[in-house]
Amino acid sequence: MFRPFFSLSFLLFAIVASVDAGAVEPQMTWPQGWVVESLPIDAPASGATPGTLRQRATKSDSAGNAVMVMELTTTTVEPDHQVNLQGVLLEMRKSIQKDFFKGGYQSVCTKIHASMLGGVTALETTCTITQNGRHVLSQALVAALNEGKAYVLSYAGQAQVFVESQDEIQSVRNSLKL
Repeated sequence: MFRPFFSLSFLLFAIVASVDAGAVEPQMTWPQGWVVESLPIDAPASGATPGTLRQRATKSDSAGNAVMVMELTTTTVEPDHQVNLQGVLLEMRKSIQKDFFKGGYQSVCTKIHASMLGGVTALETTCTITQNGRHVLSQALVAALNEGKAYVLSYAGQAQVFVESQDEIQSVRNSLKL
């Protein structure tokens, strides 16, 4: 159900730049009770070079099914590269919509708008995913640039859990030190 979500961060690597092997992890506080993991990047498959950082936190229901996922991806931008953050976010949003459409879902996303991520100016969009007219999932993308690094925080979840998790999501966004 979250397959399009997981492939999104790789799109950022293809659009932004190469990665510094000495990348430093951003600091953040993940919600209590969520399972957190650092993810390796498969460089040949993603177009990224070693050193890209991905962290994922998963919230599961009592049966162990993932109901909400947050993922932070950090990429170092080449010094001479000018990132069109709105263009990157637009491409990521298009990718989400295409992937969900292929899976039999419809999606509507908000206009890309200004936001904050870890105290840094960011851009954000949120998509509502429906199937047969019923709201089943929501996904948000938040992208920021800070001191030569690009950050994307993506979070997705079942419609009701997404709404119920807003305090936890905001806590993560506020705790992030980029």
